[in-house]
Amino acid sequence: MLNESVASKLNNGVGAEHVQKQQELPKDTVDTMNDRMVRFASFDGDADRIVYFYINEQGEMVLLDGDKIASLLAGFIKQHFDLLPTDLKTKFTIGAVQTAYANGASMNYLKRDMNLEVPLAKTGVKYLHHIAVKFDVGIYFEANGHGTKQSILFIFAGCFSGVNSAIFSGTVLFKPSLVSTLENAATSEGLTDMESLAIKRILALSKLINQATGDAMADALAVEAILHIEKMSISDWSKIYTDLPSRQLKVKVKDRTAIKTIQDESKTTAPADLQPKIDEIVSDYENGRAFVRPSGTEDVVRIYAEATTQELADELALKICQAAYDMAGGVGDRP
Repeated sequence: MLNESVASKLNNGVGAEHVQKQQELPKDTVDTMNDRMVRFASFDGDADRIVYFYINEQGEMVLLDGDKIASLLAGFIKQHFDLLPTDLKTKFTIGAVQTAYANGASMNYLKRDMNLEVPLAKTGVKYLHHIAVKFDVGIYFEANGHGTKQSILFIFAGCFSGVNSAIFSGTVLFKPSLVSTLENAATSEGLTDMESLAIKRILALSKLINQATGDAMADALAVEAILHIEKMSISDWSKIYTDLPSRQLKVKVKDRTAIKTIQDESKTTAPADLQPKIDEIVSDYENGRAFVRPSGTEDVVRIYAEATTQELADELALKICQAAYDMAGGVGDRP
């Protein structure tokens, strides 16, 4: 924390948003020569958001964003549920709810490596929450950094751009019925040592996590506990998956209400010819993914794209931006 005499400057230059959006170290706090491979976490001013970062052996800052934090939590929970007695682990459901803004590598890790259900929700905490509560353990978060768990600017002609990276603010929801069942099971006879330990750790996490609101301190304690239990360094954690390079853009349009999407906003339904054009463009890119959605507050269309390299992600995003401009009533100079 860095507090100055001006009341409005809480955590000025050191908070979570500074680290994430500027992709810069907190000012006057980290020694890039002597603090390599040391874990750091930055909170925002009211401590409901958090990002981790470290300086690698090459002296470069490595950011561990909301996707990485949530994936660590989800993976830990799933691994311990897999250790429960068969009658318990088949009785309960676990889901990690994301928005379309979550990095594709994170989605693949949760689905493929952790074998978790990963439903998509419309952007907005309330939409993620509505899906998360359907699971016995519901993990939810927004990749744009707003929510309860559960950018550097560039300009391409008429498109405004930001590097996508998430500040983590969230919680894990544990249904009371799950907690009471595990509490009863913890005192039963016949459990193996691993089954007993798994129950104790899940229950401990349910007490540590703040299920009511975003709580950066509780999130940090949970992360530190998991890293200690799993004997993981911050480098080990960073390598659970490698983020696909991404780019976010927005383009001004005459009327944002002319753009319609399916419920989770990953595909457009109007204008009718826009989604086929997006699909055609994306098909030319390895690991390419892109979507457009109308802004909820201004007459712009927001574009997200990712691909195997930053250059290709930028190129894909610009092409999608141009398609949105051409087919969704773009105004001003064409990107």
